[in-house]
Amino acid sequence: MQEPTFLILTALAAGPQHGYGIVTDVLRISGERVRLRAGTLYAALDRLEGEGLAETEREEVVDGRARRYYRLTRSGEERLADETERLRRNVETATARLRSRLGLGTMGSGA
Repeated sequence: MQEPTFLILTALAAGPQHGYGIVTDVLRISGERVRLRAGTLYAALDRLEGEGLAETEREEVVDGRARRYYRLTRSGEERLADETERLRRNVETATARLRSRLGLGTMGSGA
């Protein structure tokens, strides 16, 4: 799963949000590393809706403009949980290997 998709699903896991809310939440979650453009966001949301991972919850008009709220579906929750677990296992493996490497490097430098 691409990082922007993961972050969008993570943002929606907090509850229904409109596009601008998702953009600002993703920016916050990513430590300001991932800045979604409107075109990228809405293309991703269309794809996520097509895959059944997100859906439109409601639409309202604010200041004469339509504001659509999206929410995570049950399938979206499951997919996010699966991806989170996959990433967690990868982090554990990388951490163990780095610790091992650093331990060997420390022992090797004193010999």
